[in-house]
Amino acid sequence: MAGSAEELASLVEFVVVPLVDEPDAVEVTAEDVDGRVAVDIRVDPDDVGKVIGRQGRIIRSIRTLARAAASRQGMHVEVELVED
Repeated sequence: MAGSAEELASLVEFVVVPLVDEPDAVEVTAEDVDGRVAVDIRVDPDDVGKVIGRQGRIIRSIRTLARAAASRQGMHVEVELVED
């Protein structure tokens, strides 16, 4: 299942990197916690708004995409934007 968590992280990273001005600062990690995959997104502080989008539309879309991909593999996923 670790491979599946890595695949979900790669999918999320594939979507997030083109959205931001500092693609080298994007860090997406995934870990399996109690049968759920927790995906954390870290971006440059100036790019947080770009990932969230207006009224949260972009992050909501990223979460929907990740859930759809996870459900095809019978998994549950939680995607969070982590601010340091």
